[in-house]
Amino acid sequence: MLFIKSVRYVISGAAGFIGSHLCDRIMERGDQILALDNLITGRRENIDHLIGRPGFEFVQHDVCERFEVHAPVDHVFHLASLASPVDYLAHPLETLESGSSGTRNMLEIARVHNARFLLTSTSECYGDPLQHPQSETYWGNVNPVGVRSCYDESKRYAEALTMAYHRVYGLRTTIARIFNTYGPRMSLNDGRVVPAFIDQALRGVNLTVYGDGSQTRSFCYVSDLVEGLLLLSKSDEPYPVNLGNPAEMSILEFANRIRAKFDNRAGIEFKPLPSDDPKLRRPDITKAKQLLGWEPKVGLDEGLQRTIEYFKEAISTQPSAISA
Repeated sequence: MLFIKSVRYVISGAAGFIGSHLCDRIMERGDQILALDNLITGRRENIDHLIGRPGFEFVQHDVCERFEVHAPVDHVFHLASLASPVDYLAHPLETLESGSSGTRNMLEIARVHNARFLLTSTSECYGDPLQHPQSETYWGNVNPVGVRSCYDESKRYAEALTMAYHRVYGLRTTIARIFNTYGPRMSLNDGRVVPAFIDQALRGVNLTVYGDGSQTRSFCYVSDLVEGLLLLSKSDEPYPVNLGNPAEMSILEFANRIRAKFDNRAGIEFKPLPSDDPKLRRPDITKAKQLLGWEPKVGLDEGLQRTIEYFKEAISTQPSAISA
């Protein structure tokens, strides 16, 4: 059991990349947070600056284990998940568990306290899409038994469970389908394309492009995403809402954008495309625009520059903070 004097937000995965930025934004507004993370992939360094501040409490806890919060709760955000390919391929069972029992436990907190619940889902629910761009009405093209299925299906199940709580208990729930997000506090070695390219460029080695690089992605800066999550958390829309940047580019084009930001002669090395890797990824954010009045504001060049500066500083001052 967890006891705390006063709680407004309960956030799982709070020490992770997105979770820590969400905590920052909520604390800036003067609200209170009970932050949960088992630190498998989250890093305490991401929230060290918040620990000890009035209204913020961190508890190292695995949300796959049931617990109770004996204090008022207004909002429950479930972000806990192993979201990078390196992590979920190494921990498939834990990934499935965080989407199933972890989601159920967080939903129970919201139900007991009659709090609003927000699930961070993923564009991976669309799989290797046959519809482009992807809208929330598209049911997806997912391989349920492929190597990536531990992550894809954990999120699809979490969405179904969230909707079941909404229908059975009348719980006020929202679901964010997050597209590629980047920014400070990512891990350089987590397998996602932004930190992978920056890591290689910083080391002056060839950037690894899988396939022929024609596959596309859309990149959303983390501050934009956080604003979208906060707006969505107050919405009465129970069905999924895409949050991402509709500005699409090929991976090869993105690699060249990264190379142009460094004064080295790093080339490009092509490798075979991983199994079930999506060929196209671009969100249709019409729903978010109409429902929330939300769309990304930070341009790619600005966001990349902030991210690169963070990694340079982190490497020079505390290398362990980016390699976990």
